[in-house]
Amino acid sequence: MSHAAVTSTGVERSIHEMLKDAPSLNESDGPVHTGTASPHIQNNHIEEFQARPTSMNIPLNSPTLQSGSTTAPTTPMQNGDAQNMRSAQSKIESIKSWSISTYKCTRQLMYEKLGKSSRTVDSELEAQIELLRDTQRKYCNVLRLSRALTSHFHHVVQTQHALGEVFSELAQKSPELQEEFLYNSETQRNLTKNGETLLGALNFFVSSVNTLCNKTIEDTLLTVRQYEVARREYDAYRTDLEILAQVAKSDPNSMARMEEAQSSYEQHKQNFEKLRSDVSIKLKFLDENRVKVMHKQLLLFHNAVSAYFSGNQSALEATLKQFNIKVKSPNSSLPSWLEQ
Repeated sequence: MSHAAVTSTGVERSIHEMLKDAPSLNESDGPVHTGTASPHIQNNHIEEFQARPTSMNIPLNSPTLQSGSTTAPTTPMQNGDAQNMRSAQSKIESIKSWSISTYKCTRQLMYEKLGKSSRTVDSELEAQIELLRDTQRKYCNVLRLSRALTSHFHHVVQTQHALGEVFSELAQKSPELQEEFLYNSETQRNLTKNGETLLGALNFFVSSVNTLCNKTIEDTLLTVRQYEVARREYDAYRTDLEILAQVAKSDPNSMARMEEAQSSYEQHKQNFEKLRSDVSIKLKFLDENRVKVMHKQLLLFHNAVSAYFSGNQSALEATLKQFNIKVKSPNSSLPSWLEQ
C-alpha cells in the first residue's frame, strides 16, 4: 500500500470519528439555519407560542384576544366622514322640503287661475298694494322725463359756454365789432353760470326721485312679494288640510298625516300673518315719507325753473341755498386735498 493511500484512509477514519463524537442536531441549543426545521423543533415552538399569553399575564377575556368584540378607535377622518354625511342629509332634507313647497305653491297657483281653488283676499291691503305699484310706474315716468330734460339742458349749457368763448375770441380779432361780440360773450357767460346753477337743482331732483322709486318704494315692494308668496303657501297648505280632513272621516289611519298637515298649516299661517302686518306698516310709513320727499322736491323744481327762465339770478341762488345744494361747474377742476 502506497503512502498516499494510507494518508487518505487515515483522514477518512478521523472524519468518521469526529462525526460520531459530535452532538446530535436534536440536542443542539443553537439556532438552526436550514431550510426546514425538524418536527421536534416545530413542536417546541408551537408549545412556546401557546404558553405566551399565560407568561405575559394577559387576561383571557381581554378585547385583544376576543375576535368578536374587537373595536377600532375613532379617527379624525371618521369624524369628518360623519359630519359630511350629516351635512349631506341636511341638504337633502332642505331640497326635499323646498321641492314639496314649490310643488304645492305651483299647484295652488294653477288651481286659482282655473277657478278650482279659493284664495285668501284682503281687499283693503291689496288695493293699497295696487295703488303703490301704480304710483311707482308714474314716478318712474317722471324720473325718465326729468333725466332727459337734465341731459338736454346740460348740452345747452355746454353749447352756451363754447359760444361765449368764441364770441370773446372774435372780439379780440374784430375791432370793428368788438363791442357787439363782447356784449354777446358776456350774455352767454351769464346764461352758462345760471344754467349750471339750474343743473345742480335738476340733478338733486333726479337723484331724490330715483332714490324714492328704486330704493324706498322697491324695498316695500320686496316685502309685498314675500307676502304674496307666503299667502300662496298658506292657501296651498290650507287646501291640503281641508282635503285630509275630508279623508280622515272615512280613513282613521290618516290621523298621523292629518297632524303633520295641521302643524305645517299653523307654521305657514304665522308667517303669512307676520308678513301681512309688515306690509301694512311699511305701506303706512312709505306713504308719509313719499309725501314729505315729493313736497320738497316739487317745490325745489318749481322755484329753480321759474327763477332761471325769468332771469332772476338772485332768486335762483336763494333757492339752492334754501335746499342746501352746492353747485359745481362741470368745467371746474377738482379741489385740492387741503380744500377737502
